[in-house]
Amino acid sequence: MKEYELVSGLETHVELSTKTKIFCSCTTQFGSEPNTHCCPICIGLPGTMPKLNRQAVRYAIKAGLATHCTINPIAKMDRKNYVYPDLPKAYQISQYDKPLCSNGYIELKNGRKIRILRIHIEEDAGKLVHERGDTFVDYNRGGVPLIEIVTEPDIRSIDEAIEYVEKLQLIMKYIGVSDVKMQEGSLRCDVNISVREKGSESFGTRTEIKNMNSFAFMQKAMEYEFERQVDLIENGEQVIQETRRFNTDTGETAPMRGKEDAHDYRYFREPDLVTIETSKEEIEEIRASLPELPEQKRQRYIETFGLSEVDADILIKYRKVAEFFDEAAKAVGNPKTVSNFIISQVFRTLPTDAEKEAFDVRITPQSLIELIGLLESKKINMNVAKSTLDKMLQTGKTPDQLIDKNDMGGVDANTLTAICQKVIETQSGAVQDYKNGKEAAFKALIGGVMKETRGKADPMQATEILKSLIG
Repeated sequence: MKEYELVSGLETHVELSTKTKIFCSCTTQFGSEPNTHCCPICIGLPGTMPKLNRQAVRYAIKAGLATHCTINPIAKMDRKNYVYPDLPKAYQISQYDKPLCSNGYIELKNGRKIRILRIHIEEDAGKLVHERGDTFVDYNRGGVPLIEIVTEPDIRSIDEAIEYVEKLQLIMKYIGVSDVKMQEGSLRCDVNISVREKGSESFGTRTEIKNMNSFAFMQKAMEYEFERQVDLIENGEQVIQETRRFNTDTGETAPMRGKEDAHDYRYFREPDLVTIETSKEEIEEIRASLPELPEQKRQRYIETFGLSEVDADILIKYRKVAEFFDEAAKAVGNPKTVSNFIISQVFRTLPTDAEKEAFDVRITPQSLIELIGLLESKKINMNVAKSTLDKMLQTGKTPDQLIDKNDMGGVDANTLTAICQKVIETQSGAVQDYKNGKEAAFKALIGGVMKETRGKADPMQATEILKSLIG
């Protein structure tokens, strides 16, 4: 039985967060009525002249630097010619042989580097809306600036493809060039897939699945396409080079059109735009503006703060959460406490990814620092700290507004010993059950101590005293 290997490369389109479109002053705002953010330039009326958005160029360079690319000092814009309803002028202004960025990579957790062939800027096309057998065109998206990030065919599994896009999405979010919301189309992937026998060095015939805008659909489409190509090969048939779409209802891919090669687009230099020249000084200025990137932050959390890989991954997934954690962690004795409070308690109030991303909470890093300070100085115990944090999240109040002075200071050892003795005497049945091997009975004894002390006792200290008294 032959074994087959998936070979994949991705073309990821990222809409840039500029306020205006790439060649005109129309807004890039998402969600407005169809065809209300258009002008003669972005719908390509005769006699109009485009003017390149400088911020789009800077954002593209920033993305290149964050993904280890070489920034090419001389780049140009080209016309990519094809006729499709979402392109009213019958060509797209893009980049061909002289892109802004080239030869970068993103490293996966397994140590493999997915090479980035190029990052280039281009204009987005309009959006086709299919309803009740009719097709409508909304040109609001036409002319929104994009970067297209093209990998080499280095991906060898669906898991690697998902991890690559997740890491790319996080990097773009951290450096602030895009909101990369797949559900709004600001991050979309074209997935190129071929299969070959394991151990073979030659590539099979590839197909391209267009416009994947969710990880779930991307996984299903790749699974289906891999199996489809394997079945064709096993049955002695040929895989046809073509562009396919994914049907979300059936979970299948279907042909759209024959796959174009570069010569089919008849690229030539865009005559209405000048050469893009970027100085070393500007490149270094943009490099200096880069924040700490997700992978660097993750390593720092693990090596400096002693967090687990799992906790570090959870915190860096959301930029605002990581910023909050950094602010609080630098002022406490044990940063793990900050991490535990965020992941176990704060996240309970933010059930969705979108809510965690926004991280609109009623506590500040400073108020959490104050709470942990009380805990670390043993003025309160963990139970009081947790209940206080819940109240802080509900009310926005600070610890000193919620914790009574009488609740601080805990319980001294002599008093706690006397209380433990009292609980042993009043709960003799639980003591006997514990002696007979029922560990659950001991929890009842601890509960009795906490009730007597109104939650002020240190549970670990109470456990030691109870066990020594029971013998």
